[in-house]
Amino acid sequence: MNEIHSMAGHLIRRLNQISMAVFSERMSEIGVELTPVQYAALSSIRDVPGIDQATLAGAIAYDKATIGGVVDRLTGKGLILRSQSSRDRRARALTITAEGEAVFQRVTPHVRALQNDILSGLDEDEKASFLRLLRKTTEAGNARSRAPLRRQDAGEAAG
Repeated sequence: MNEIHSMAGHLIRRLNQISMAVFSERMSEIGVELTPVQYAALSSIRDVPGIDQATLAGAIAYDKATIGGVVDRLTGKGLILRSQSSRDRRARALTITAEGEAVFQRVTPHVRALQNDILSGLDEDEKASFLRLLRKTTEAGNARSRAPLRRQDAGEAAG
């Protein structure tokens, strides 16, 4: 076996490929055009109505330079609205639409169910251990990321 096949970086990249494929396949099966990052953005916008794009990028650990495209696509699909922020005229406040809420409610059970497909081959104890270790290592390396996760309290964005 090639040494790379035992390296964390290679295995994480492969697991990401599997995760993306499983997500895409499931969304296709239910007839919804949504990517994992669009789902994450929709979820965060739903949780924090009025969140701005920069804060959204941090909330989902996504690059600030490319979050605009994600927001544009969600807006174009009618899933979110972008309006001028009441706190900062330069910022745009993001809110979920009724259609966005309906899509979110429709896909969330599928997103939850596909998590087991991503981790197929692991029993329940192994899944719990793997997720615990994955959280631990991603939290430890968060500051090294080009797009670090920035946790936010729900009341902070809605001003």
